[in-house]
Amino acid sequence: MALSTAAITSGSLIGGWQLARSTGIRPLGGAVLAAGGILAGREWARTTSPAVTTALVATYIGAFGLSHPLAKKIGSWPSVLAVSAVTAAAAYALSDRRA
Repeated sequence: MALSTAAITSGSLIGGWQLARSTGIRPLGGAVLAAGGILAGREWARTTSPAVTTALVATYIGAFGLSHPLAKKIGSWPSVLAVSAVTAAAAYALSDRRA
């Protein structure tokens, strides 16, 4: 059974942010992000081409990076939810839908 990378990426972005926020320990959130990225990346490497895998990894990392300046404009929750939705949509369209 194939893993839902859309759920993994959105869950790790939201979960990592919430863990870092609630504990005040940012590296814990980073560990969740890293674990989600590794798990999704392995699935992408197994089920898609190298170009698609690279694009999806870049989207995931870019979403994390973009969430910080976006949060200053629209707030933390809306920012995390927005980048998680975009990342999940990309993962679904380029990987999960085909599985």
